[in-house]
Amino acid sequence: MKILITGVSGQLGRSLVERLGNEHQIIAADRTMLDLSKPDMIVTTVRQIAPDLIINPAAYTAVDKAESEPELAATVNTHAVASLAEVAKTLNIPLIHYSTDYVYAGNKKDTNGKLAAYTESDPVAPLNIYGQTKADGEQAIRDTGCRHLIFRTSWVYSPYGKNFLLTMLKLANEREQLNIVNDQFGAPTSAITIADITAQIIAQMSSARDTTCAENWWKMHQGTYHLVNAGTTNWCDFTRAIVQEAQQAGLLKTPGPAISGIPAVSYPTPAKRPENSMLDLNKLKLAFGVSVPEWRESMQECIRYLK
Repeated sequence: MKILITGVSGQLGRSLVERLGNEHQIIAADRTMLDLSKPDMIVTTVRQIAPDLIINPAAYTAVDKAESEPELAATVNTHAVASLAEVAKTLNIPLIHYSTDYVYAGNKKDTNGKLAAYTESDPVAPLNIYGQTKADGEQAIRDTGCRHLIFRTSWVYSPYGKNFLLTMLKLANEREQLNIVNDQFGAPTSAITIADITAQIIAQMSSARDTTCAENWWKMHQGTYHLVNAGTTNWCDFTRAIVQEAQQAGLLKTPGPAISGIPAVSYPTPAKRPENSMLDLNKLKLAFGVSVPEWRESMQECIRYLK
């Protein structure tokens, strides 16, 4: 298929281009080709490219900065997404879009008072402007009625770009002490994992497209899914795992920094973060039959990539 991928300078966009490039014709759209801060250019650009599929990993992801730049965050995460969905509907082009755990309030618990994983049917209730703009972008896609898959992910990192894993590796080489939040829980998720599972799902989509089953495939699969690595940890334990694996790979000195857990209230940020970012994977597995690696396995793969 001819696939238009936005935001290819970002970590997920780059991972998608690398994973899909050998199997499909990729139109890798950076900001010079498709600037989502300028939604007016989207319809014209998509019409000119005429892709078979649009994949949109591009987003305004500066969570704290969004509190002071709500208009720009909404332009990229909501209005541009609406324009993509509208032209996708008009031209009958499927759209794959990536969203976030930040659409939830982060306070879901079970009957015993323990944190419980969110399912796709749980109501959204964002705590910050970034989360609200992403939730609004999701709804804008649904409102158009275009063929779509929305994948909510969390705590994304990769071997390149700016992300938590690379930041911790840098700080671990520079500092003797790291104080990391230990009361926020979720699944660190590799952009490589997201790209790989997306590629598997596109293969299923493509097979249906080459038969008379496309309409039935979309009736069965269209919707919103959680796409994260399996398992749960917190930021502090994630850091400990990063440092340990990097030391074993020879990327960090030994013994390395002392790592202490701190409550989120001790590390105030302009945007409030969810305590609970745990996302249930059952819907994804049942719908597509994919196997999702555990977060530690994907983290180890990322460290080996850096080596």
